[in-house]
Amino acid sequence: MMKKRKLGIIGGSGLYKMEGFEKTKWKKTKTPWGSPSDEILIAKIGKEEICFIPRHSRGHKINPTNINFRANIDAMKQLGVTDIISVSAVGSLKKDLEPGKFVIVDQFIDRTFSRIKTFFDEEIVAHVSMAKPTSPCLSDCCVTALNKLNIKNKKGGTYIVMEGPQFSTLAESNLYRSWGADVIGMTNMPEAKLAREAEIRYCTVAMVTDYDCWHPDHEEVDVSMVIQMLMKNASNAQNMIKEVIKTFKNFSAEKDPANDCLDEAIITDPKLRSKKTIKKLRNIAGRILENKK
Repeated sequence: MMKKRKLGIIGGSGLYKMEGFEKTKWKKTKTPWGSPSDEILIAKIGKEEICFIPRHSRGHKINPTNINFRANIDAMKQLGVTDIISVSAVGSLKKDLEPGKFVIVDQFIDRTFSRIKTFFDEEIVAHVSMAKPTSPCLSDCCVTALNKLNIKNKKGGTYIVMEGPQFSTLAESNLYRSWGADVIGMTNMPEAKLAREAEIRYCTVAMVTDYDCWHPDHEEVDVSMVIQMLMKNASNAQNMIKEVIKTFKNFSAEKDPANDCLDEAIITDPKLRSKKTIKKLRNIAGRILENKK
């Protein structure tokens, strides 16, 4: 039986708070992986309660490499979140994905190299499938909301995740275009992988701010231009989120790839799993680790 669904929002560059909610409070959360990026905003619209965290913290104090992705996902799981929408600023690698357009990503290429990418890095080993890394039901819900609001969007696309914090070289930008990637950013990996390990459904809404540096008319990424577009995108993102909150439960999650994905993923002999490590993983994998003998 599927448990009650609860929505979590991870806000990227430009989206540091949520406005227009009836009741809000910031909640401090502790995790076995350290502190999350910020306190978690608990907010209500009607009968729906959501959780929101700004991944760079309020005021944008954390660079992409230093985000504690494990703590962020663990905190969401602790608070009962079952579905996450990641709202992220990206550069475009395609001419038809102009600044201001939203891309509902369905694939990733992970080019990060300085981040811990799993909860299962100590004593207990797990291998989850990432063939389909995003949630079809959440993607459909976001597209429906964007269309209702007349916000330009594209359903489907590949997001290449670079380490950062520097932007791409021209050679890199052209390489990624040759691979067929659609957008480029710095934050959705390992976030999507960790959400999958936590059996949380995950969807990326990528907000285009610039053309990276490949476009002949936009040869360098201008931070002031990016910030201006971020503000416009953030307003549209908040409107989209309010629509999604009203309707996301109407989109069936019965066959989502994140559901029960740990059932056959943990490979370590149960006899070798210490109580200490099982306790550390309780929020993420307690369903499996505390029930298997």
